[in-house]
Amino acid sequence: MRRRVLALAQIAPVLGDVAQNLARHEVKIAEGKAAGADLVIFPELSLTGYQLQDLAPEVAMRRTDPRLQALAKVTSGGPSAVVSFVESTDDHRLFAAAALLEAGEVRHVARKCYLPTYGLFDERRFLAAGDAIRATRAALGDSAAGDVGIGIGVCEDFWHPTLPAILAQDGAELLINVAAGPARGASVDADQGLGSAASWGTLLRATAALTTSYVAFTNRVGVDESLIFWGGSRVIGPDGVVIAEAPLFEEALLLAEIDLDEVGRARSALPLLRDERLELTRREFDRIIATRAGLEEA
Repeated sequence: MRRRVLALAQIAPVLGDVAQNLARHEVKIAEGKAAGADLVIFPELSLTGYQLQDLAPEVAMRRTDPRLQALAKVTSGGPSAVVSFVESTDDHRLFAAAALLEAGEVRHVARKCYLPTYGLFDERRFLAAGDAIRATRAALGDSAAGDVGIGIGVCEDFWHPTLPAILAQDGAELLINVAAGPARGASVDADQGLGSAASWGTLLRATAALTTSYVAFTNRVGVDESLIFWGGSRVIGPDGVVIAEAPLFEEALLLAEIDLDEVGRARSALPLLRDERLELTRREFDRIIATRAGLEEA
């Protein structure tokens, strides 16, 4: 069996204090290890806090930064971890990024592709948008049981359904969303309690069911200036059913066991990915792009 234990670290990062947040990550990874976790997943910008704005260049780090490398070393004896930070590059761009740390190394980095700049959000003023969508493979503890296909998106990325769909087509069995979702909207659901939480719940269940993948959603809690983050982290099975869910507004380490063999069974019973017509999708997207660019008539 390809079973893995996930630990979703629903924490409240300290805005702008990388040193304190790094120390907190080490504690939570240790707690995950003690609980038998194979992977600990942190929320969006867990190493820096979310509402950075002009602070972003000050807290940014490269993939080779000694601080990130030192945190990666903590995973040498397991568990693996997904952490999030502001990534700086040689050409002086800044990205909201999430890194997979495993076996003491930075194994994979996903950059946020969709930057919300509406309503409460102003990300495009300070950050660049990622321009690649790639799944990766990781051992997640039990290498004898076979690698796990992983796809990572950052918050808003999953509100654009092509991104998780591409990750699933690229081999992801476990879709991870690291989020900093602020509380918005009036109470609209007796169980969820918030409009934003209810909307996320619908989105995540649909994403899991339509890609026949596990979905792990880690959302932060706490306050950054005027933004209040609601938590509600959860793990959803490839049938769209919630397996485990963290409380609202409280820090938590949510544990959930998943069986990756369930993905194969779900995809055999409901072969949506197999039957997706990628060539048709590409052709129609090419047509729309050309039309919008004025290169051809509709």
